[in-house]
Amino acid sequence: MSYVIRSVRAEEWLQVKELRLIALRDPVAHLAYLETYEQAVARTDDYWRERTARAAEGADSAQQIIAEAPDGRWVGSVTVLVEEPGTTDWAGHAVECKQGHLVGVFVRPEERGSGLTEVLFDAVLDWSWAHGVERVRLFVHEENGRAYRFYRRVGFQPSGVTVPLEGSEKREVELVLERE
Repeated sequence: MSYVIRSVRAEEWLQVKELRLIALRDPVAHLAYLETYEQAVARTDDYWRERTARAAEGADSAQQIIAEAPDGRWVGSVTVLVEEPGTTDWAGHAVECKQGHLVGVFVRPEERGSGLTEVLFDAVLDWSWAHGVERVRLFVHEENGRAYRFYRRVGFQPSGVTVPLEGSEKREVELVLERE
């Protein structure tokens, strides 16, 4: 595979924004993201600068890993947010251990099935373990079968935690991977 897998740099906020907007136009974006394209495109440049700086190379509380094609085009991304024990997560649950929370998983459709997602996951898990997390988790919409099957294939297991989606009878299912 001739892709470069690396952390984003703070000055790459325009590329971060561009890839996020592409992801939010994906046909299954409504199942994969809690944000819409319209919400994201309305955000200010300062928002994108700050978001990128928080998840850039050298940050300890978050990291965005990207796959860069030989032509410089970004073709995939995954972000890990470090959650500390004693805090409360996005759904209002107590965080009991230092854990990584994977968000924003995206690989361009033409790259899917190439093994690129596995490589991105290896990189983000390596970063997480190196930063002392005890487990890594993510949430997947109960109707996002393709993503659910992938996460299970790479070792994530259902924890039994679910989060109802606002204004819907649908829910997000938590999957976890414990550090070996």
